[in-house]
Amino acid sequence: MKRVRLAAVSIILSAALSACSFAPRYATPQTAPAPQAYQGSADWKPAQPADAQYRGQWWENFGDPELNALEARVTAANQNLKAAFARLQQARAQTRIARAAYFPTITAGPSVTRARTSLNSPTYNNTKPQTGNDFVLDADLSYEIDVWGRVRNSVASARASEQASAADLATLDLSTHAELASDFFQLRSQDAQQELLDSTVVAYGQALELTQSLYDGGAGLLSDVDQAKAQLETARTQAADMRLNRAQSAHAIAVLLGESATTFTISPRPLPVATLPPPFDPGLPSALLERRPDVAAAERRVAAANSQIGVARAAYFPVFSLLGAIGFESTTAGSWITAPSRMWSIGPSAIVTALDGGLHRAQAAQAHAAYDEQVADYRNTVLTAYQEVEDNLSALHDLELESISESAAVVATAAVLEQAQYRYEGGETTYLEVVTAENAALAARLAAANIQLRRMTASVLLVKALGGGWHNP
Repeated sequence: MKRVRLAAVSIILSAALSACSFAPRYATPQTAPAPQAYQGSADWKPAQPADAQYRGQWWENFGDPELNALEARVTAANQNLKAAFARLQQARAQTRIARAAYFPTITAGPSVTRARTSLNSPTYNNTKPQTGNDFVLDADLSYEIDVWGRVRNSVASARASEQASAADLATLDLSTHAELASDFFQLRSQDAQQELLDSTVVAYGQALELTQSLYDGGAGLLSDVDQAKAQLETARTQAADMRLNRAQSAHAIAVLLGESATTFTISPRPLPVATLPPPFDPGLPSALLERRPDVAAAERRVAAANSQIGVARAAYFPVFSLLGAIGFESTTAGSWITAPSRMWSIGPSAIVTALDGGLHRAQAAQAHAAYDEQVADYRNTVLTAYQEVEDNLSALHDLELESISESAAVVATAAVLEQAQYRYEGGETTYLEVVTAENAALAARLAAANIQLRRMTASVLLVKALGGGWHNP
Protein backbone atom coordinates (compact mmCIF):
# COMPACT_ATOMS: atom_id res chain seq x y z
CA MET A 1 0.00 0.00 0.00
CA LYS A 2 2.85 2.36 0.71
CA ARG A 3 4.25 1.74 -2.76
CA VAL A 4 0.82 2.38 -4.33
CA ARG A 5 0.46 5.65 -2.40
CA LEU A 6 3.94 6.72 -3.45
CA ALA A 7 3.19 6.03 -7.11
CA ALA A 8 -0.13 7.88 -6.89
CA VAL A 9 1.51 10.91 -5.28
CA SER A 10 4.20 10.92 -7.97
CA ILE A 11 1.60 10.87 -10.78
CA ILE A 12 -0.51 13.63 -9.21
CA LEU A 13 2.57 15.77 -8.57
CA SER A 14 3.86 15.34 -12.12
CA ALA A 15 0.44 16.23 -13.57
CA ALA A 16 0.25 19.38 -11.46
CA LEU A 17 3.75 20.49 -12.33
CA SER A 18 3.32 19.81 -16.03
CA ALA A 19 0.85 22.71 -16.29
CA CYS A 20 3.76 25.12 -16.26
CA SER A 21 5.14 26.57 -19.52
CA PHE A 22 7.74 29.25 -20.19
CA ALA A 23 6.70 29.98 -23.78
CA PRO A 24 5.37 33.54 -24.24
CA ARG A 25 1.64 33.79 -24.85
CA TYR A 26 1.37 33.65 -28.62
CA ALA A 27 -0.47 36.20 -30.74
CA THR A 28 -0.23 36.78 -34.48
CA PRO A 29 2.22 39.66 -35.06
CA GLN A 30 0.64 42.99 -35.85
CA THR A 31 1.02 44.38 -39.36
CA ALA A 32 0.03 47.61 -41.05
CA PRO A 33 -3.78 48.04 -41.10
CA ALA A 34 -5.37 46.69 -44.27
CA PRO A 35 -6.67 49.45 -46.59
CA GLN A 36 -10.35 49.66 -47.45
CA ALA A 37 -9.68 48.99 -51.13
CA TYR A 38 -6.77 48.38 -53.46
CA GLN A 39 -5.28 51.53 -54.92
CA GLY A 40 -4.92 49.92 -58.34
CA SER A 41 -8.66 49.22 -58.57
CA ALA A 42 -9.80 52.67 -57.49
CA ASP A 43 -10.81 53.75 -61.02
CA TRP A 44 -11.23 50.29 -62.53
CA LYS A 45 -14.24 48.15 -61.74
CA PRO A 46 -14.02 44.70 -63.36
CA ALA A 47 -17.08 42.59 -64.02
CA GLN A 48 -18.05 40.23 -61.25
CA PRO A 49 -17.12 36.63 -62.13
CA ALA A 50 -19.38 33.73 -61.26
CA ASP A 51 -16.96 32.40 -58.65
CA ALA A 52 -15.97 35.41 -56.59
CA GLN A 53 -13.62 33.40 -54.39
CA TYR A 54 -11.64 31.70 -57.18
CA ARG A 55 -11.58 28.40 -55.36
CA GLY A 56 -10.34 25.26 -57.02
CA GLN A 57 -9.35 25.25 -60.68
CA TRP A 58 -9.04 28.98 -61.28
CA TRP A 59 -7.36 28.50 -64.66
CA GLU A 60 -10.67 27.35 -66.13
CA ASN A 61 -11.77 30.99 -66.09
CA PHE A 62 -9.52 31.53 -69.11
CA GLY A 63 -11.71 29.19 -71.16
CA ASP A 64 -8.91 27.26 -72.90
CA PRO A 65 -9.44 23.47 -72.94
CA GLU A 66 -5.80 22.79 -73.79
CA LEU A 67 -4.63 24.86 -70.82
CA ASN A 68 -7.08 23.00 -68.58
CA ALA A 69 -5.71 19.65 -69.75
CA LEU A 70 -2.12 20.70 -69.05
CA GLU A 71 -2.97 22.14 -65.63
CA ALA A 72 -4.69 18.89 -64.66
CA ARG A 73 -1.39 17.04 -65.12
CA VAL A 74 0.83 19.34 -63.08
CA THR A 75 0.04 18.38 -59.49
CA ALA A 76 0.65 14.67 -60.01
CA ALA A 77 3.66 15.01 -62.33
CA ASN A 78 5.71 18.01 -61.21
CA GLN A 79 8.89 16.92 -59.45
CA ASN A 80 9.18 20.07 -57.31
CA LEU A 81 5.72 19.39 -55.91
CA LYS A 82 6.69 15.80 -55.16
CA ALA A 83 9.76 17.06 -53.28
CA ALA A 84 7.62 19.56 -51.34
CA PHE A 85 5.17 16.79 -50.43
CA ALA A 86 8.09 14.69 -49.19
CA ARG A 87 9.18 17.63 -47.02
CA LEU A 88 5.65 17.80 -45.62
CA GLN A 89 5.83 14.11 -44.79
CA GLN A 90 9.12 14.73 -42.98
CA ALA A 91 7.51 17.54 -40.99
CA ARG A 92 4.62 15.26 -40.03
CA ALA A 93 7.10 12.64 -38.87
CA GLN A 94 8.95 15.26 -36.82
CA THR A 95 5.69 16.10 -35.06
CA ARG A 96 5.17 12.44 -34.19
CA ILE A 97 8.79 12.23 -32.99
CA ALA A 98 8.27 15.21 -30.67
CA ARG A 99 4.92 13.84 -29.47
CA ALA A 100 6.55 10.54 -28.48
CA ALA A 101 8.12 12.34 -25.50
CA TYR A 102 4.64 12.51 -23.93
CA PHE A 103 4.91 8.79 -23.18
CA PRO A 104 7.39 6.78 -21.14
CA THR A 105 10.19 4.88 -22.79
CA ILE A 106 10.33 1.19 -21.91
CA THR A 107 13.24 -1.01 -22.91
CA ALA A 108 13.63 -4.71 -22.33
CA GLY A 109 16.81 -6.73 -22.70
CA PRO A 110 17.65 -10.22 -21.50
CA SER A 111 21.31 -11.01 -20.95
CA VAL A 112 23.31 -14.08 -19.98
CA THR A 113 26.93 -13.62 -18.88
CA ARG A 114 29.64 -15.78 -17.36
CA ALA A 115 32.42 -13.86 -15.62
CA ARG A 116 35.50 -14.42 -13.50
CA THR A 117 36.21 -12.04 -10.65
CA SER A 118 39.77 -10.85 -10.14
CA LEU A 119 41.33 -11.86 -6.84
CA ASN A 120 42.77 -8.37 -6.60
CA SER A 121 39.43 -6.68 -7.27
CA PRO A 122 38.14 -4.46 -4.44
CA THR A 123 34.77 -6.16 -4.85
CA TYR A 124 36.16 -9.71 -4.50
CA ASN A 125 34.44 -11.75 -1.85
CA ASN A 126 36.30 -14.92 -0.88
CA THR A 127 33.08 -16.49 0.33
CA LYS A 128 31.69 -16.56 -3.23
CA PRO A 129 33.01 -18.56 -6.18
CA GLN A 130 35.49 -16.71 -8.35
CA THR A 131 33.67 -17.71 -11.56
CA GLY A 132 29.91 -17.52 -11.96
CA ASN A 133 26.88 -16.94 -14.19
CA ASP A 134 24.43 -14.04 -14.25
CA PHE A 135 21.02 -14.45 -15.89
CA VAL A 136 19.12 -11.15 -16.22
CA LEU A 137 15.70 -10.39 -17.73
CA ASP A 138 14.59 -6.84 -16.99
CA ALA A 139 12.52 -3.96 -18.35
CA ASP A 140 13.58 -0.37 -17.75
CA LEU A 141 11.22 2.59 -17.71
CA SER A 142 12.16 6.25 -18.07
CA TYR A 143 9.73 9.13 -18.26
CA GLU A 144 10.49 12.85 -18.30
CA ILE A 145 8.04 14.79 -16.17
CA ASP A 146 7.25 17.86 -18.25
CA VAL A 147 7.41 20.29 -15.35
CA TRP A 148 8.49 23.36 -17.31
CA GLY A 149 6.70 22.65 -20.60
CA ARG A 150 9.76 21.68 -22.61
CA VAL A 151 8.05 18.70 -24.22
CA ARG A 152 4.77 20.50 -24.86
CA ASN A 153 6.54 23.46 -26.44
CA SER A 154 8.64 21.12 -28.57
CA VAL A 155 5.46 19.46 -29.82
CA ALA A 156 3.79 22.83 -30.43
CA SER A 157 6.82 24.02 -32.40
CA ALA A 158 6.90 20.84 -34.48
CA ARG A 159 3.16 21.06 -35.16
CA ALA A 160 3.46 24.70 -36.27
CA SER A 161 6.39 23.79 -38.52
CA GLU A 162 4.29 20.98 -40.00
CA GLN A 163 1.51 23.44 -40.77
CA ALA A 164 4.06 25.78 -42.34
CA SER A 165 5.27 22.93 -44.55
CA ALA A 166 1.69 22.27 -45.64
CA ALA A 167 1.32 25.95 -46.52
CA ASP A 168 4.64 25.82 -48.39
CA LEU A 169 3.26 22.95 -50.45
CA ALA A 170 0.12 24.98 -51.23
CA THR A 171 2.29 27.98 -52.17
CA LEU A 172 4.40 25.90 -54.53
CA ASP A 173 1.31 24.29 -56.03
CA LEU A 174 -0.20 27.71 -56.72
CA SER A 175 3.08 29.03 -58.15
CA THR A 176 3.52 25.98 -60.38
CA HIS A 177 0.04 26.25 -61.84
CA ALA A 178 0.52 29.98 -62.37
CA GLU A 179 3.91 29.43 -64.01
CA LEU A 180 2.40 26.86 -66.35
CA ALA A 181 -0.40 29.25 -67.32
CA SER A 182 2.12 32.06 -67.95
CA ASP A 183 4.34 29.78 -70.03
CA PHE A 184 1.33 28.53 -71.97
CA PHE A 185 0.16 32.02 -72.92
CA GLN A 186 3.72 32.99 -73.77
CA LEU A 187 3.96 29.96 -76.06
CA ARG A 188 0.68 30.82 -77.79
CA SER A 189 1.73 34.45 -78.18
CA GLN A 190 5.01 33.30 -79.69
CA ASP A 191 3.01 31.16 -82.12
CA ALA A 192 1.07 34.27 -83.13
CA GLN A 193 4.24 36.32 -83.52
CA GLN A 194 5.88 33.47 -85.44
CA GLU A 195 2.95 33.40 -87.84
CA LEU A 196 3.25 37.17 -88.28
CA LEU A 197 7.00 37.02 -88.90
CA ASP A 198 6.70 34.10 -91.33
CA SER A 199 4.09 35.98 -93.37
CA THR A 200 6.31 39.06 -93.22
CA VAL A 201 9.23 37.08 -94.60
CA VAL A 202 7.03 35.97 -97.52
CA ALA A 203 5.87 39.54 -98.15
CA TYR A 204 9.41 40.91 -97.98
CA GLY A 205 10.54 38.22 -100.41
CA GLN A 206 7.86 39.31 -102.87
CA ALA A 207 8.89 42.93 -102.38
CA LEU A 208 12.50 41.99 -103.15
CA GLU A 209 11.40 40.29 -106.37
CA LEU A 210 9.47 43.40 -107.37
CA THR A 211 12.37 45.70 -106.57
CA GLN A 212 14.78 43.45 -108.48
CA SER A 213 12.46 43.48 -111.51
CA LEU A 214 12.22 47.26 -111.45
CA TYR A 215 15.98 47.54 -111.23
CA ASP A 216 16.49 45.06 -114.07
CA GLY A 217 14.04 47.11 -116.19
CA GLY A 218 15.87 50.32 -115.48
CA ALA A 219 13.06 51.77 -113.36
CA GLY A 220 14.67 51.16 -109.97
CA LEU A 221 17.84 51.80 -108.02
CA LEU A 222 20.45 49.33 -106.84
CA SER A 223 20.15 50.84 -103.38
CA ASP A 224 16.47 49.85 -103.35
CA VAL A 225 17.45 46.24 -104.04
CA ASP A 226 20.01 46.29 -101.23
CA GLN A 227 17.49 47.75 -98.82
CA ALA A 228 14.95 45.07 -99.74
CA LYS A 229 17.55 42.34 -99.19
CA ALA A 230 18.58 43.76 -95.83
CA GLN A 231 14.98 44.02 -94.74
CA LEU A 232 14.26 40.43 -95.78
CA GLU A 233 17.28 39.03 -93.95
CA THR A 234 16.42 41.00 -90.82
CA ALA A 235 12.91 39.54 -90.86
CA ARG A 236 14.33 36.04 -91.32
CA THR A 237 16.59 36.60 -88.30
CA GLN A 238 13.62 37.71 -86.20
CA ALA A 239 11.64 34.67 -87.30
CA ALA A 240 14.50 32.31 -86.43
CA ASP A 241 14.93 33.95 -83.03
CA MET A 242 11.21 33.58 -82.34
CA ARG A 243 11.42 29.86 -83.17
CA LEU A 244 14.20 29.58 -80.60
CA ASN A 245 12.14 31.37 -77.94
CA ARG A 246 9.15 29.17 -78.74
CA ALA A 247 11.21 26.01 -78.34
CA GLN A 248 12.51 27.17 -74.96
CA SER A 249 8.96 27.92 -73.78
CA ALA A 250 7.90 24.40 -74.77
CA HIS A 251 10.87 22.98 -72.88
CA ALA A 252 9.87 24.93 -69.77
CA ILE A 253 6.34 23.49 -69.98
CA ALA A 254 7.80 19.99 -70.33
CA VAL A 255 9.77 20.37 -67.08
CA LEU A 256 6.68 21.60 -65.23
CA LEU A 257 4.82 18.52 -66.44
CA GLY A 258 7.64 16.21 -65.35
CA GLU A 259 8.51 15.20 -68.92
CA SER A 260 11.71 15.22 -70.91
CA ALA A 261 12.19 18.27 -73.09
CA THR A 262 13.61 15.95 -75.77
CA THR A 263 10.38 14.04 -76.30
CA PHE A 264 7.79 16.66 -75.35
CA THR A 265 5.92 18.35 -78.19
CA ILE A 266 3.04 20.80 -78.31
CA SER A 267 1.45 21.80 -81.60
CA PRO A 268 1.54 25.47 -82.68
CA ARG A 269 -1.69 27.37 -82.14
CA PRO A 270 -1.50 31.16 -82.32
CA LEU A 271 -3.24 33.08 -79.56
CA PRO A 272 -6.28 34.74 -81.17
CA VAL A 273 -6.10 38.51 -81.40
CA ALA A 274 -9.48 38.83 -79.68
CA THR A 275 -8.34 36.87 -76.60
CA LEU A 276 -8.75 38.99 -73.45
CA PRO A 277 -8.01 38.22 -69.81
CA PRO A 278 -11.09 37.16 -67.83
CA PRO A 279 -12.49 39.56 -65.24
CA PHE A 280 -11.20 38.96 -61.72
CA ASP A 281 -12.57 40.70 -58.66
CA PRO A 282 -9.67 41.29 -56.22
CA GLY A 283 -12.04 41.44 -53.26
CA LEU A 284 -11.17 43.30 -50.07
CA PRO A 285 -7.55 43.77 -48.95
CA SER A 286 -8.50 42.55 -45.49
CA ALA A 287 -9.28 39.11 -46.95
CA LEU A 288 -5.92 38.77 -48.67
CA LEU A 289 -4.06 37.51 -45.60
CA GLU A 290 -6.56 34.68 -45.21
CA ARG A 291 -6.12 33.50 -48.78
CA ARG A 292 -2.38 33.45 -49.41
CA PRO A 293 -0.62 30.27 -48.33
CA ASP A 294 2.78 31.99 -48.10
CA VAL A 295 1.35 34.36 -45.48
CA ALA A 296 -0.02 31.37 -43.57
CA ALA A 297 3.39 29.65 -43.75
CA ALA A 298 5.18 32.75 -42.45
CA GLU A 299 2.71 33.09 -39.55
CA ARG A 300 3.11 29.43 -38.57
CA ARG A 301 6.88 29.83 -38.47
CA VAL A 302 6.42 32.71 -36.04
CA ALA A 303 4.36 30.39 -33.83
CA ALA A 304 7.03 27.68 -34.05
CA ALA A 305 9.75 30.16 -33.05
CA ASN A 306 7.61 31.36 -30.15
CA SER A 307 7.39 27.80 -28.81
CA GLN A 308 11.13 27.39 -29.16
CA ILE A 309 11.57 30.28 -26.72
CA GLY A 310 9.74 28.17 -24.14
CA VAL A 311 12.03 25.24 -24.86
CA ALA A 312 15.12 27.42 -24.40
CA ARG A 313 13.82 28.90 -21.14
CA ALA A 314 13.04 25.47 -19.72
CA ALA A 315 16.71 24.53 -20.05
CA TYR A 316 17.50 26.79 -17.05
CA PHE A 317 15.58 24.46 -14.71
CA PRO A 318 16.07 20.88 -13.54
CA VAL A 319 14.88 17.98 -15.67
CA PHE A 320 12.72 15.70 -13.55
CA SER A 321 12.36 12.08 -14.58
CA LEU A 322 10.73 8.96 -13.25
CA LEU A 323 12.93 5.86 -13.50
CA GLY A 324 11.94 2.29 -12.89
CA ALA A 325 13.00 -1.27 -13.55
CA ILE A 326 11.45 -4.69 -13.10
CA GLY A 327 12.63 -8.19 -13.97
CA PHE A 328 14.42 -11.33 -12.86
CA GLU A 329 18.05 -12.07 -12.01
CA SER A 330 19.67 -15.35 -11.04
CA THR A 331 22.96 -17.19 -11.13
CA THR A 332 21.39 -20.32 -12.59
CA ALA A 333 19.03 -20.87 -15.48
CA GLY A 334 16.78 -23.15 -13.46
CA SER A 335 15.85 -20.47 -10.93
CA TRP A 336 15.91 -17.58 -13.38
CA ILE A 337 12.16 -16.98 -13.93
CA THR A 338 11.01 -17.66 -10.39
CA ALA A 339 9.53 -15.57 -7.61
CA PRO A 340 12.71 -15.36 -5.51
CA SER A 341 14.59 -14.00 -8.55
CA ARG A 342 12.28 -10.99 -8.89
CA MET A 343 13.76 -7.51 -8.72
CA TRP A 344 12.40 -3.99 -9.14
CA SER A 345 13.22 -0.39 -8.53
CA ILE A 346 11.36 2.90 -8.96
CA GLY A 347 12.09 6.48 -8.07
CA PRO A 348 12.34 10.06 -9.31
CA SER A 349 15.51 11.76 -10.47
CA ALA A 350 16.48 15.33 -11.19
CA ILE A 351 19.29 16.71 -13.31
CA VAL A 352 20.30 20.34 -13.09
CA THR A 353 23.12 22.09 -14.88
CA ALA A 354 25.28 23.87 -12.34
CA LEU A 355 27.75 25.47 -14.77
CA ASP A 356 27.47 25.65 -18.55
CA GLY A 357 29.67 28.60 -19.49
CA GLY A 358 26.69 30.68 -20.66
CA LEU A 359 25.31 27.96 -22.96
CA HIS A 360 21.67 28.26 -21.85
CA ARG A 361 21.78 32.05 -21.96
CA ALA A 362 23.12 31.93 -25.51
CA GLN A 363 20.47 29.41 -26.53
CA ALA A 364 17.72 31.63 -25.12
CA ALA A 365 19.15 34.66 -26.94
CA GLN A 366 19.27 32.63 -30.14
CA ALA A 367 15.61 31.60 -29.72
CA HIS A 368 14.52 35.22 -29.20
CA ALA A 369 16.52 36.36 -32.23
CA ALA A 370 14.99 33.57 -34.34
CA TYR A 371 11.53 34.73 -33.24
CA ASP A 372 12.32 38.32 -34.22
CA GLU A 373 13.55 37.09 -37.59
CA GLN A 374 10.33 35.18 -38.26
CA VAL A 375 8.21 38.18 -37.23
CA ALA A 376 10.12 40.39 -39.68
CA ASP A 377 9.74 37.76 -42.42
CA TYR A 378 6.01 37.53 -41.74
CA ARG A 379 5.50 41.29 -41.96
CA ASN A 380 7.59 41.46 -45.12
CA THR A 381 5.51 38.65 -46.65
CA VAL A 382 2.35 40.62 -45.91
CA LEU A 383 3.78 43.77 -47.48
CA THR A 384 4.89 41.79 -50.53
CA ALA A 385 1.41 40.31 -50.87
CA TYR A 386 -0.19 43.74 -51.05
CA GLN A 387 2.51 44.91 -53.47
CA GLU A 388 1.95 42.00 -55.86
CA VAL A 389 -1.80 42.61 -55.97
CA GLU A 390 -1.34 46.33 -56.55
CA ASP A 391 1.31 45.72 -59.24
CA ASN A 392 -0.91 43.44 -61.27
CA LEU A 393 -4.06 45.51 -60.81
CA SER A 394 -2.15 48.52 -62.14
CA ALA A 395 -0.70 46.40 -64.94
CA LEU A 396 -4.13 45.22 -66.07
CA HIS A 397 -5.51 48.75 -65.99
CA ASP A 398 -2.62 50.39 -67.83
CA LEU A 399 -2.14 47.56 -70.33
CA GLU A 400 -5.79 47.83 -71.29
CA LEU A 401 -5.19 51.46 -72.23
CA GLU A 402 -1.99 50.53 -74.05
CA SER A 403 -3.88 47.88 -75.99
CA ILE A 404 -6.40 50.45 -77.21
CA SER A 405 -3.72 52.89 -78.35
CA GLU A 406 -1.56 50.17 -79.92
CA SER A 407 -4.54 48.84 -81.87
CA ALA A 408 -4.98 52.31 -83.30
CA ALA A 409 -1.27 52.36 -84.15
CA VAL A 410 -1.61 49.04 -86.01
CA VAL A 411 -4.42 50.45 -88.14
CA ALA A 412 -2.53 53.69 -88.82
CA THR A 413 0.75 52.03 -89.79
CA ALA A 414 -1.11 49.63 -92.10
CA ALA A 415 -2.66 52.62 -93.90
CA VAL A 416 0.73 54.34 -94.17
CA LEU A 417 2.28 51.17 -95.63
CA GLU A 418 -0.48 50.82 -98.20
CA GLN A 419 0.00 54.41 -99.39
CA ALA A 420 3.80 54.04 -99.46
CA GLN A 421 3.52 50.93 -101.64
CA TYR A 422 1.21 52.72 -104.09
CA ARG A 423 3.57 55.68 -104.30
CA TYR A 424 6.61 53.45 -104.87
CA GLU A 425 4.91 51.38 -107.54
CA GLY A 426 3.90 54.64 -109.24
CA GLY A 427 7.49 55.86 -109.18
CA GLU A 428 6.69 58.81 -106.88
CA THR A 429 9.08 57.86 -104.07
CA THR A 430 12.06 55.70 -103.24
CA TYR A 431 11.95 52.30 -101.64
CA LEU A 432 13.22 53.81 -98.39
CA GLU A 433 9.73 55.12 -97.67
CA VAL A 434 8.30 51.63 -98.15
CA VAL A 435 10.96 50.12 -95.89
CA THR A 436 10.22 52.65 -93.17
CA ALA A 437 6.49 52.05 -93.40
CA GLU A 438 6.90 48.24 -93.39
CA ASN A 439 9.17 48.34 -90.32
CA ALA A 440 6.72 50.59 -88.49
CA ALA A 441 3.78 48.31 -89.34
CA LEU A 442 5.64 45.18 -88.24
CA ALA A 443 6.78 46.81 -85.01
CA ALA A 444 3.22 47.91 -84.21
CA ARG A 445 1.78 44.43 -84.75
CA LEU A 446 4.52 42.80 -82.68
CA ALA A 447 3.97 45.38 -79.93
CA ALA A 448 0.24 44.66 -79.96
CA ALA A 449 0.93 40.94 -79.58
CA ASN A 450 3.36 41.64 -76.73
CA ILE A 451 0.81 43.80 -74.92
CA GLN A 452 -1.78 41.06 -75.28
CA LEU A 453 0.69 38.59 -73.74
CA ARG A 454 1.47 40.97 -70.88
CA ARG A 455 -2.24 41.35 -70.16
CA MET A 456 -2.74 37.59 -69.98
CA THR A 457 0.36 37.20 -67.80
CA ALA A 458 -0.75 40.00 -65.47
CA SER A 459 -4.12 38.30 -65.11
CA VAL A 460 -2.43 35.02 -64.12
CA LEU A 461 -0.15 36.81 -61.67
CA LEU A 462 -3.13 38.62 -60.14
CA VAL A 463 -4.80 35.29 -59.40
CA LYS A 464 -1.54 34.06 -57.89
CA ALA A 465 -1.18 37.24 -55.82
CA LEU A 466 -4.73 36.84 -54.52
CA GLY A 467 -4.01 33.31 -53.32
CA GLY A 468 -5.54 31.35 -56.20
CA GLY A 469 -7.50 28.36 -54.97
CA TRP A 470 -6.22 28.55 -51.39
CA HIS A 471 -8.69 27.36 -48.77
CA ASN A 472 -8.20 28.79 -45.30
CA PRO A 473 -8.31 25.84 -42.88
